[in-house]
Amino acid sequence: MIRYALRCDNGHEFESWFRDSASFDAQAARGLVTCPVCDTAKVEKQIMAPTVARTDVPRAAADASEAPAAVPTAPAALPVALMSERERAFREVLRAVREHVIANSEHVGPRFAEEARRMHDGLSEFRSIWGEATPDEARALAEEGIDALPLPVLPDERN
Repeated sequence: MIRYALRCDNGHEFESWFRDSASFDAQAARGLVTCPVCDTAKVEKQIMAPTVARTDVPRAAADASEAPAAVPTAPAALPVALMSERERAFREVLRAVREHVIANSEHVGPRFAEEARRMHDGLSEFRSIWGEATPDEARALAEEGIDALPLPVLPDERN
């Protein structure tokens, strides 16, 4: 998954997650990526810099070498967006799908890929399951022709 900082042609800034760069490009070309404020589909990616932690200095040494604490400054304003009615409805559908899957299938935890293979190979009874898989495990399942879909996770209501 990749998170993009986006901006619509009206200047509204927001973020969204995509499976990969090609997924963003395909969805944007079909007009599926829209601004949550004004609902325009004229959206572009912004330049982003990844957050990278330093690994060359142990944390305790880095803390000790830092300059004395400066006078605290006011926190910088963060971008805020209101969800459109369309976005709220979409999130509600995703929430309902997730709740349905959880209520009507067996949780197999981190054994998801292993159990999906066992069912695919006929070694285990076929049933609806859900659990955890790494991106590499999910990719391997797809390459083996085993249908598995990511279960949508939404931020809690306070976000």
